[in-house]
Amino acid sequence: MHSASNGAVAQLARPTALRLSYVLDASILVMLLAASSAPTPLYTTYQEQWGLTALTVTVVFSAYALALLLALLTTGRLSDHVGRRPVLAGALALEAVAMILFAGADGPTVLILARILQGIATGAATAAAGAALLDIEDPRHPGRAALTNSIAPVAGMAAGVLAATLLIRFVPGPTTTVYVLLTSVFAAQAVAVTFSVETVHRHTGAWRSLRPRVSVPLEARRALVLSGMGVMAIWALGGYYSSLGPALVRAVAPAAPHAAGGLVFFTVTAAAALTVWATNRIPAVTTVLAGSAAVLPAVALTLAGLHGWGLTAVFAGAALAGIAFGSVSQGALRMTLAKVSSRQRAATLATYYVLSYLSMSLPAIAAGAATVRYGLETAVHLYGGAVSLLSLAAVLTLSLSTLRRGQRLANMSK
Repeated sequence: MHSASNGAVAQLARPTALRLSYVLDASILVMLLAASSAPTPLYTTYQEQWGLTALTVTVVFSAYALALLLALLTTGRLSDHVGRRPVLAGALALEAVAMILFAGADGPTVLILARILQGIATGAATAAAGAALLDIEDPRHPGRAALTNSIAPVAGMAAGVLAATLLIRFVPGPTTTVYVLLTSVFAAQAVAVTFSVETVHRHTGAWRSLRPRVSVPLEARRALVLSGMGVMAIWALGGYYSSLGPALVRAVAPAAPHAAGGLVFFTVTAAAALTVWATNRIPAVTTVLAGSAAVLPAVALTLAGLHGWGLTAVFAGAALAGIAFGSVSQGALRMTLAKVSSRQRAATLATYYVLSYLSMSLPAIAAGAATVRYGLETAVHLYGGAVSLLSLAAVLTLSLSTLRRGQRLANMSK
């Protein structure tokens, strides 16, 4: 009965209320991811103030991703049972608390605690907001919700890192100001979401849904398997730029402006957002295949920066990495969500993000440890080699699948 309730509830709401709720849910995704990337250009400031090692920086970064994973595994299906609004309101309130901790941080311990709370809040809200967008999608514009789910996070990351970079340059106390601003935004969103359209009828099973479990409907499994290697490659590459990108810039060009460290990750996310928008009408398998292939030259350019090509190569590699990220992420989401029923949307999105953030966090920690033990240059080469192997595996898997599908269609037409 409840499988059809999402659309039924949404249809009862006024068109204006639906549009406002859609904008609010999209803005929640944007701001949550903006907050997740805001610390990136500040990492070098934290390192200088507190003497942090590269490993500590990646632990701070990965604390967020691992907490987000835990939240996805436990609360990813909760909004399918209790409703989208309660989950979003609670998550946004917790995110505001995390921002307050960031603003008052005086060492890595508080920073890690803030990142953990932020990860829990983001994980709980991401699946709920993404599913809400799918619930209230205008049937006259099919595919818009999947596009929003793809573009909002990367647009948010771009906005967050750019805002933090500008604050570092022009505003006193940047490690406080950015978080004060974000606190006010999340508090306002927490209030606003209580007035938004609820698309889910409450039903039993909420406590059972909190048991950690990865759930992928049968109709989505093949798509996730086919795109999985590409998803792992681009999120691992994104994790490197997010956590150690500023350190890479400083190693390649020690005299570069402080803001350059943040701008390299902005380049990744801005290119990703533009690519998601530009490729949303291209067949999903094609975009995942092309994006996976683009990882190889992106890695090559990044490595070239360490061998005398300078920041030009690093930023070109970052732009290409963003193109790869945008292509693969939106294509994989479209492939995975294409045939999923409304009552399985939050759980499916949660599983997709579990794979994504595992791919982002664990390699980033390994890169930080390798940087401390072997040096940045060796760590970058090892990391680049591993990501390249994943992208090659993705290209081969998708190419073989496309070839077999073409052969089957040719045989059927005979």
